[in-house]
Amino acid sequence: MPRPIEALIHTDALAHNLARARALAPNARLWAVVKANAYGHGIERAFEGLRAADGFALLDLAEAERLRALDWRGPILLLEGVFEPRDLELCSRLKLWHAVHCEQQIDWLAMHKTHEPHRVFLKLNSGMNRLGFTPAAFRAAYARLDALPQVDEIGLMTHFSDADALRLGQDGIAHQLAAFEAATDGLAGERTIANSAATLRHATRTANDWVRAGIMTYGGVPDFPEHDATHWDLRPAMTLRSKIIGVQQLQPGDTVGYGSAFTAEQPMRIGIVACGYADGYPRHAGTGTPVLVDGHRTRTLGRVSMDMLAVDLTALPASGWGSEVTLWGEGPTVDGKPSRLPIDEVAQAAGTIGYELMCAVAPRVPVRTAGHG
Repeated sequence: MPRPIEALIHTDALAHNLARARALAPNARLWAVVKANAYGHGIERAFEGLRAADGFALLDLAEAERLRALDWRGPILLLEGVFEPRDLELCSRLKLWHAVHCEQQIDWLAMHKTHEPHRVFLKLNSGMNRLGFTPAAFRAAYARLDALPQVDEIGLMTHFSDADALRLGQDGIAHQLAAFEAATDGLAGERTIANSAATLRHATRTANDWVRAGIMTYGGVPDFPEHDATHWDLRPAMTLRSKIIGVQQLQPGDTVGYGSAFTAEQPMRIGIVACGYADGYPRHAGTGTPVLVDGHRTRTLGRVSMDMLAVDLTALPASGWGSEVTLWGEGPTVDGKPSRLPIDEVAQAAGTIGYELMCAVAPRVPVRTAGHG
């Protein structure tokens, strides 16, 4: 039999989470953000659950081609725009919308030969200081684009750095929202400024023409641990699960794993799980990282190895060889109730965020879709 690890993609959960974004911003259209291969879920696998989106937003031209191959005929937005002049040819062929964040991209458009003008979103650097025109340069960039026959409609966009929390003890979006409103005052064009955090926390202030549902679509929480998935009524779209393939009895003084990072202080029973950092489980998840065994919460012990990790079975006498282990996501039903382990909890224990864990599941892990989520 194959090694007993797999990832499940819950299409019903994707549809539910997308509907949550829609409910929070009922008057806006909805970009489902599928960059990084749909946050590691797989564009082809996630597509069924995301069909209700008004458009898809991503970075990669190859991923845009995959969406068109799925017979998606609606809008697709390249969030970072094009990376070289010939990319514009593919934008024309695939009818892609694309961000414009620098003068070089405007220069390329000015030289581009096309029969159909492009739809673009001009990006403002409102304080994130990654991509975009400064407020002082924004209107001149808009005027340049507006004068080009290669450009049809011009949308307006920015990205919040602190929508998930306070900024220096103050409102996390006020300074960027003010900068955006001042820079775009009187300019025609659809607006998109709300990411997942802004949609969840500030929808009444940021949900204009389009919202961009990213991490929330996959059941991740941008403001964890202040709020969890239950608070926002989000469901995990990915489950990583495996089984126990070995059991050991420990005596006081016995150690577990490389570096003897865990030492038993009393008699213990542990299980060895077929999952390690080569599968995408975070290596820096130390002793105490939450895990479900047969739907019951317990903890990891010692260091994560390449192919295995250890879990505490001392309080779970009915669990052992072959027991189901939920590393994150949906667990089995226990006493008539479903069990669940949020990916954000695992990420926090490993000193990272749920986004990284979703994207890090290794190619060797079998992945399949499942309706339940």
